[in-house]
Amino acid sequence: MDITGKVAVVTGAGQGLGRAYATALADAGAAVVVNDMNDETAAAVVDAITAAGGRAVAEVVPVGTTESAQRLVDRAVNTFGRLDVMVTNAGVLRDRVLWNMSDDDFDTVIQVHLRGTFTCVREAARHFRAQGEGGRVILAGSPAGQRGNFGQTNYAAAKAGIVAMARTWAMELGRAGVTVNAVIPNAATAMTETIPFLAPYVERMEQGLPVPSVVRRAASFGTAEDVAGLIVYLASDASAGVTGQAIGIGGDRLSLWSHPTEIRSAFRDGGWSADVIAEAFESTVAEVPETFGIPAPKLPELQPQEA
Repeated sequence: MDITGKVAVVTGAGQGLGRAYATALADAGAAVVVNDMNDETAAAVVDAITAAGGRAVAEVVPVGTTESAQRLVDRAVNTFGRLDVMVTNAGVLRDRVLWNMSDDDFDTVIQVHLRGTFTCVREAARHFRAQGEGGRVILAGSPAGQRGNFGQTNYAAAKAGIVAMARTWAMELGRAGVTVNAVIPNAATAMTETIPFLAPYVERMEQGLPVPSVVRRAASFGTAEDVAGLIVYLASDASAGVTGQAIGIGGDRLSLWSHPTEIRSAFRDGGWSADVIAEAFESTVAEVPETFGIPAPKLPELQPQEA
């Protein structure tokens, strides 16, 4: 897919998924602003892109504030003349169970993920509207935000909020020709190596060994590069009719997540008292309760020679 002429900002692009996104966008012809907090990792990504014949510059700044978002948009416009794609990928983890989570643990994750997404997209939206040629906004969700995950109050809340913002912004920016979608990735990164049932496969990949096909399908789990094709597609003109969606990808699986919706309802003349709800709840709306948490797929055990 050719997206030559487009200019993209990718936050958190120094490693993992962000690096894969920036590299894939550049390989497809886009000029890329590589954002990261670490100047060495950002420079390494820029060097790799330019060595391959692509165009990229680094902007080293932590996301979250309005000032940092303005710097990213300004860097794209001042260096490459325009901005077409904003990919908000930057993230951190501060995993703790609820009763052990500090204010700082919560606030740090919300600042980077949720506020960082808000400020970057707000600045990009202002530029897209002034530029008058549409645009692409690609947000980073997570299975934890879709289903909840033990020890991740802060992260799950931020990621759920990001997908909610994608739906809202798809409505608000539609008339300007700007699409907004959330990607729900599943890949071997620092964000997934703490998940117990995936840890052996992350270690395997770090050793340069392939992920078994059954894991790529059953767990939707693979490399960061497996996810990057979706980013390029959503950045392209081919995705002009796709907006307001939460799209899952990982390993060999591509999926579409549903939006929260009422799945069953009951009616009673005169309304519902607490006693009536207690009597009727399990036999009406909650006859089959919803599950929660990220389900662990049935995966083959790695043999000693495979581990």
